Amino acid sequence: MTLRIAEIFGPTIQGEGALIGEPTVFVRAGGCDYRCVWCDSPHAVESRHRHEWRPMSAEAVWAEVRRLSGGQPLTVSLSGGNPAIQDFAPLIALGRAAGYRFACETQGSVAQPWFADLAMLVLSPKPPSSGQVVDWDAFDRCVQAGVGAAQRVLKIVIFDQADLDWAHEVAARHPDLPLYLQPGNPETDPALPVDPQALADRLLWLVENTVGRGWLKPRILPQLHVLIWGNRRGV
Repeated sequence: MTLRIAEIFGPTIQGEGALIGEPTVFVRAGGCDYRCVWCDSPHAVESRHRHEWRPMSAEAVWAEVRRLSGGQPLTVSLSGGNPAIQDFAPLIALGRAAGYRFACETQGSVAQPWFADLAMLVLSPKPPSSGQVVDWDAFDRCVQAGVGAAQRVLKIVIFDQADLDWAHEVAARHPDLPLYLQPGNPETDPALPVDPQALADRLLWLVENTVGRGWLKPRILPQLHVLIWGNRRGV
């Protein structure tokens, strides 16, 4: 069995969500069952990039993770695309045996038994601005599949008021899961510079419309990697 891998890179820091700032090696899977209009990783999603994805065995991926990390156990983030459409169980088993921790971020469309072996399962349902429609039965199966994980959290990207209203509804569906919100970055072209003030303004808007209006459940975070590296591919 082989995995379709778009890229493996690091160690760097996790740029968003519950593990923000944590030293991490990223394993980005190729392929996705969604087509979000503001996707920031089309090279790992769109079929026109398939020729760039490497077919790799779990052992080969693990060897590259060990090489990059110098054999020092750290967090390995499975991202994409949607990593849940592939079987990462053998890779997770290899890494856990050596003391590595695995996190996975998925939109919650495909449940996998290996979710239970994760240190963190980040469920990131896509809001209305994405142009996608969430299958809540499938999402709930993902939540249930991750019961054995050390941590399960919700992470939602917010672009506008409609997204924020929708996030309230999602939080009400799963009140037991910690919730992380972050402002979306509307500019994903790596050739264009990032406007730090515009990002700060979007973050301030999100704070004012959550904490500022008495909604104290979510943690509000920036997209740290965008602030540091801009729209560069591979971060």
